[in-house]
Amino acid sequence: MIVHLVDGTYELFRYFMAPAFDRATPQTLRAVRGVVGSVLGMLEDGATHVGVATDHVIESFRNALWEGYKTGEGIEPLLRAQFEPLEDALGALGVVVWPMVEFEADDALAAAAAMAAADTRVTQVVVCTPDKDLAQCVRGARVVQLDRRAKATRDEAGVMQKFGVPPAAIPDWLALVGDSADGFPGLPGWGAVSAATVLARYGRLEDIPKLAREWDVPVRGALRLATTLAEQRERALLFRVLATLREDAPLGVDVDGLRWRGPQPGFAGWAERLGAPALWERAQATARGR
Repeated sequence: MIVHLVDGTYELFRYFMAPAFDRATPQTLRAVRGVVGSVLGMLEDGATHVGVATDHVIESFRNALWEGYKTGEGIEPLLRAQFEPLEDALGALGVVVWPMVEFEADDALAAAAAMAAADTRVTQVVVCTPDKDLAQCVRGARVVQLDRRAKATRDEAGVMQKFGVPPAAIPDWLALVGDSADGFPGLPGWGAVSAATVLARYGRLEDIPKLAREWDVPVRGALRLATTLAEQRERALLFRVLATLREDAPLGVDVDGLRWRGPQPGFAGWAERLGAPALWERAQATARGR
């Protein structure tokens, strides 16, 4: 079986920013309509085991670790008001939803990917998000990352090609480079190329020699970079904690629990609310075809 794990927060943002495609849907639910239709499309295309993770609240345990970590401030109210309706609508569709509070949606995806990969019946885990954080979850061709918008799949070789480091080093890479989307800056002077070059050789922050003269890889500005890392090593280690996804995030289901068994009766009402009654008919037809 193939397990599909969907970044519901990313999908909601994506459809919120997309041009309105169905004027029958109330403006307050258009992003929800987009995501629900997209997930139903996955089921129609043959997906059997699906889980969707959302940020029920934007803040998480990471906000207590770093003051500048991302918050819900600045999110348009019209978008923010669609998070809970999305969770309810997907639940009515019969899809497992993880609305995260203490953790983040990315943590749930990482935990679900690890759980599914540990099941010998699973042939592949497809993590549906372009978020670079999730690249750390990729394992060979067994756990892959899918950008559904670009229709591009990235396995472990693809992660190496994209970032210059293996999946396991992505948190270390982000610690040096920073992640503006998550609100931590990385270390001054360190860029994507220098971080990739050094980590490709040494693997982890702790294993990078403290003195530039001990580096056996050519890096422009090595003395400055080594000095910065030596002076800000504790900060870099903190940033790595922020970038490391938590595979212990609570899920409450196993792989069997992710099997889609058809829509709940309440989905008919959601289809009407979304201005798309055909969604109910499509969901019923897909369930009958299983």
